[in-house]
Amino acid sequence: MIVADPTVELSYFQSVVLGIVEGLTEYLPVSSTGHLTIAEKLLGMPVDAPAVTAYTALIQIGAILATFTYFGRKILRLFLAWVAGLRSAEARKEHDYQLAWAVIVGSLPVVVVALLLKDLISGPLRSLWVVAGALILWSVVMWVAERRHDVLETAGAQRGEDALTIKDGLVIGLVQCFSLIPGVSRSGATISAGLMRGIDRVTSTELSFFLAIPALTGAGLYETVDNIEALKVLGIGPIITGCVVAFIVAYASIAWLLRFVQSNSLVTFIAYRVVLGAIMFLALGAGWLTAT
Repeated sequence: MIVADPTVELSYFQSVVLGIVEGLTEYLPVSSTGHLTIAEKLLGMPVDAPAVTAYTALIQIGAILATFTYFGRKILRLFLAWVAGLRSAEARKEHDYQLAWAVIVGSLPVVVVALLLKDLISGPLRSLWVVAGALILWSVVMWVAERRHDVLETAGAQRGEDALTIKDGLVIGLVQCFSLIPGVSRSGATISAGLMRGIDRVTSTELSFFLAIPALTGAGLYETVDNIEALKVLGIGPIITGCVVAFIVAYASIAWLLRFVQSNSLVTFIAYRVVLGAIMFLALGAGWLTAT
């Protein structure tokens, strides 16, 4: 267990700013961890301090609660279908049962990798050099995924939610592991993987939301328990404030993104990521920003 560092502080202003950043970027394919790391650095916070690293994971719980609220009925439907399928062979024929297993199976790889590489993820990978590089390099993957989407859409070969399989969940879950690198983006990884699998953009986006629930909840709870003493110094008030702000902003972000992907590609986000990454490289190279 990590002990508290009395030199690390979290003001209400900082918690509100970080809550807004988390809520805006958690589900957009631009990397919430990368943006939080940048914001923490600009706010004068030590980005590699245990308390700050833990708070970066903890604040995601606000975004997760937004997902539960927005998709509450569908999440309950899938859960009930999964439970029914465990009890009845007939219920296992229902697609919701398969979809529930796709989410469960897809959530496991990132949990295993996160535990195995915890020290690397919370240490060296928190460098802004890594964030800048990942923003640009993963944009190439997103661009390739978009091109494949266009080809399949033209050929009428895309699949919707009713054609999702457990294998889809596993493959997308494996790709989600790349999102442990700050700058890649969990939604950017999972949506791109869905598009590469021939799944339409809206379905890929919704699946990305569902896969976020176990991954982010687990990360938030694990970091809270593992760094409880370090978090105490930040104060319960600012922590709760950040989570509440993240919840409100994330809910609006979910609603907006689902409408956006119905008729728009991810090209706008790709361009944004490349520009931001380039600006960061310039700022780091010129000494305007330090990497940690």
